Amino acid sequence: MTASNPNSSNQWHVGLIGYGEVGRILAEDLRKDGVRVSAYDIKLSDDRGYQLREHADSIGVTLAGSHAELASQADFIVSAVTASQDVAVAQACVGAIKKGAWFLDFNSASPGAKQRAAALIDGAGGRYVEGAVMTSVPPYRIKVPLLLGGAGARELAPLLNDLGFAAKPASDKLGVASATKMCRSIMIKGMEAMVIEAFTTARAYGVEDAVLASLKETFPGIDWEKQGAYFFQRVIEHGRRRAEEVREVAETVRDAGLTPWSAEGTAERQAWVADLADEGLFGVKGTKEFARSVDWRTEADRILAHAKKK
Repeated sequence: MTASNPNSSNQWHVGLIGYGEVGRILAEDLRKDGVRVSAYDIKLSDDRGYQLREHADSIGVTLAGSHAELASQADFIVSAVTASQDVAVAQACVGAIKKGAWFLDFNSASPGAKQRAAALIDGAGGRYVEGAVMTSVPPYRIKVPLLLGGAGARELAPLLNDLGFAAKPASDKLGVASATKMCRSIMIKGMEAMVIEAFTTARAYGVEDAVLASLKETFPGIDWEKQGAYFFQRVIEHGRRRAEEVREVAETVRDAGLTPWSAEGTAERQAWVADLADEGLFGVKGTKEFARSVDWRTEADRILAHAKKK
């Protein structure tokens, strides 16, 4: 089988693997423009599947029963899963992907992982392109800045932009785009972890106002109250995924010949917050019903109260 309209992206059948926050945002924006969309997520088989099915039904997304079912139908596949599943998703599509179909790896994985995934997809007759999402998706939605890498990057970029994306080719060499993303994540995910640790510790000692005043003096362009609340909530809701991403960052650092002390510490802090969230510290246990407080102190106090119980 071949991709039905390789040069007309608005006629593509788009397949989304991963129907989490990013997948649902992409689905909503693509469907607004009338693009045919299918999706698959491993959560469809457990208790979380009801909400995904409800969302898909509400916007006209067809849900597939497996990776292979989705891959056999789609002209363009977007893999938007956790970093640890990057290569596994490519492997799951190998036996069914249509010849000539595009495969955009949207995941925050290391250059090495992207290269392994590419070998699988290209070897099966698909056309692999790595994508590096350069900032948080929700504020930008489908127009989030996206770097593309690989032999097909320059050809795919205008086709994606016709669909509403904001993509640009970074390099014909696979791994350059993901390396850019990974190096950025050392800073951004590290800042999240440092803010949670520093602000919570400051709260414990009653010096948070003095610390924030000092930060404002040093970095006057940042609203530290607002940034703190944002970082706390993003890690509470997405710490598990972020921890996996930063472990990929650590692999990237190791491959450069350095010891990833900062990345490893960041991954541990992100995973630690995710564990607390899973225990229900920030809301209802086993759900994503978090407080979403506009004041980071609310969350810091919960963390400190938990720490005192130990």
